[in-house]
Amino acid sequence: MLLAIDTSSLVLSCALAEEDRLVAEWTVQKKLTHSEQLLPHMDEMIKEAGVTKKDITAVAVSIGPGSFTGLRIGLATAKMISYIWKVPLIGVDTLEALSWNMAGAEAFILPLLDAQRGNVYAALYGAFDELWLEKKETAAPVDDVIAAALAHGGPIIAVGECADKYKDKLLAAGIKLAPAHSRMARAGSVAMAGLKKLKEGRVDSPLALLPNYIRRSEAEVLWEKQHGKS
Repeated sequence: MLLAIDTSSLVLSCALAEEDRLVAEWTVQKKLTHSEQLLPHMDEMIKEAGVTKKDITAVAVSIGPGSFTGLRIGLATAKMISYIWKVPLIGVDTLEALSWNMAGAEAFILPLLDAQRGNVYAALYGAFDELWLEKKETAAPVDDVIAAALAHGGPIIAVGECADKYKDKLLAAGIKLAPAHSRMARAGSVAMAGLKKLKEGRVDSPLALLPNYIRRSEAEVLWEKQHGKS
């Protein structure tokens, strides 16, 4: 039984899965911080699923890109669980997890997350018989990402919070949007990606796994401007 966590965006999601079966998933989007919600929701989900902590044999977590604060909360929780419960830890790229929302879509999947100031975190995944990374992740202006996707060719389906934010631009470019329930971050998809990696023996150390920010936070950039490089 694998426990999965995603706190990379405004959405908080946790899930339980085993082999190819999703046992439970709890996904909410509120204005409360993830630090207030994560543990209570996770505990309640485990209880309602009739699962005990002893049943959980691995934990997977979305490691970014995404919200700097959200990623730290989710990763710290997953690392604590892995270390204390002595179960394997699997870090899953957030953009990969979003693409798992549309696994088997017979299209290329364009996951889009907000990187602020008109920029997005993006990648391109093939979702046919298998899911694979077609174009590596980047942080770039949304217009550049759309242009690159069009140059690649389709069909292309957009997922992620910025699929909603830039809906008009995407549709005008001929890029389809995933259904609403498949656009948002879901721990069920983190679980599916995590189970695949676990089968392949690709696990991470709870002491060494770090968030995949792609770029530095605006606070870090501002500090450097004010104080110079260390």
